[in-house]
Amino acid sequence: MNKWFVMLALFYSGASIAALENYKIDNKHSFANFSIRHIVAKTSGTFTDITGVIKVDSDDLSQSSVNAMIKVASVQTGLAKRNDHLQGVKYLDSAHFGEITFVSDKVIAKTSTTGDMTGKLTIRGVTKTITMPFTVLGFGADPWGGIRAGFEAKTIIKASDFGFTWMKKAGSPVGDEIAITLLIEGIKAK
Repeated sequence: MNKWFVMLALFYSGASIAALENYKIDNKHSFANFSIRHIVAKTSGTFTDITGVIKVDSDDLSQSSVNAMIKVASVQTGLAKRNDHLQGVKYLDSAHFGEITFVSDKVIAKTSTTGDMTGKLTIRGVTKTITMPFTVLGFGADPWGGIRAGFEAKTIIKASDFGFTWMKKAGSPVGDEIAITLLIEGIKAK
C-alpha cells in the first residue's frame, strides 16, 4: 500500500511541476521604468537591459517565480549627462555594482491574472525584501513561431533602505521614494 501511495504522490507532484512554463525575459521588449521626485516635479528613466527567467503556472500563479537581473549601464533618462551621473559613485556606482537583481520568494495569487510577488531586491550590494503587485497581461503566439507572455508589476521603494543618503541633506533636490514599473515580455522556452 505504501508503494502505491508513493507512486501516486510522485505522479501528482510531477503533474504540478509540468504545469510550470519557463519564459526567458526578452531584453529587447522589457523595461524597468522609474520615477523620483526632483525639486518640485518628478524625473524618470528606464533600464533597457533586463535578463532572467520567469516560471509561470497559469493554473496556479502561487507556484510561479522570477529570477531577474538589470544591467545598471543600460539606464536611459533622455540626457547623457544624467545617465552618467546615475552610474557614478554617488548613485548606482555601476563600476562596482553592475547589476540590480530580483529573486522571488513567494507569490500570492489574488485572481487568475493578478497577485503579489515578494522577493529579494539587491541594489548596490544591499538586499531588501520587497513586495510587488503584478498583472499577467496575457499569452500569445509571436510572428516568429514562438509563444510570449506579458507581465506588469509596480512598487515603490525607498532609496534610503538601500543605503543612499542624498535625501538626508537639507534642501536636497532629489526625493527618497522611487516608483518602479516593470513591463516584461517573456519568450517561452522550447
